Amino acid sequence: MKVLLVEDDPSLREGMGELLSELAEVRMVGQVAPALEALQEERFELVLTDLRIAGNVQGGRTIVEAAQQRLQPVAIVSAATAEEMTKVLRPFQADAMLTKPFQLEDILVLVERFLALRTEAERLAPRPPDGKAWAEASPGVQVSPAPSAQGPEGPTWLRLAAGACHTWAPRAGGEGVLVLEGDIEVGGERQPAPHYFFLSARGPREVRTGAGCLVVSLALSR
Repeated sequence: MKVLLVEDDPSLREGMGELLSELAEVRMVGQVAPALEALQEERFELVLTDLRIAGNVQGGRTIVEAAQQRLQPVAIVSAATAEEMTKVLRPFQADAMLTKPFQLEDILVLVERFLALRTEAERLAPRPPDGKAWAEASPGVQVSPAPSAQGPEGPTWLRLAAGACHTWAPRAGGEGVLVLEGDIEVGGERQPAPHYFFLSARGPREVRTGAGCLVVSLALSR
C-alpha cells in the first residue's frame, strides 16, 4: 500500500516519512507541483498533506481537490484549527484532519484507519453474499444488506447489471470501495476490476456501468 506525504519542512517530512514507512510505501514531496505529478502517476491509499505549503495556504486546498477528483482519500495535518481548515478548503472537505502538534501515535492511528479499509475489503472479496441476502434497490441495481438494514459501519455490497446506473450516497466519513467484477464509472472515470478507490462524503454521486459490476464498500471508522 502507498501513502503520499506532502510536507515542505524537510526535517518534519523525513521524520514523518520514516515513521509511516513502517505501515506503507511512502512517497515524499515538499511542493504542490510534484504532489500533483505524483497523483497523476500513482494511486495512493492515503494522501497526507499540510494545509500551508511553502507559505501558500491554498496549496493544501489544491491537493485536496486533485486527490478527491482522482478518488483518493486525503488527510490534512496542520497547525490551523479545524474551523480555519474548513474555511480554507470550502467547498471541499478533507477526509480527516489532524492538528499540530500531535503525538506520534495519533498520526499512526490516522493512517492505519485508511489502510485498514482496503485490507478489510480485500479480506471480504472472496465471500460475497448469497442470493437471499440481496435486495433490489432499483431496476438493475441490487444491494446487500437491504437499504433499510444498512448502518454506519459494516460492508455494503452493490451489484449493477450491464448499463445500469445508481445514485450512491457515501456514508459519513466516506467509503473505501473495491471493484471485484466488471467496471464502474464515477465522475466520468471508469474504474475496472480489480480496482480500489475512495468516495469522500460530499453528497450523492451518480455511478454507472457498461458491462455490469460487483463492488464492496466500507465506511471509514470514526
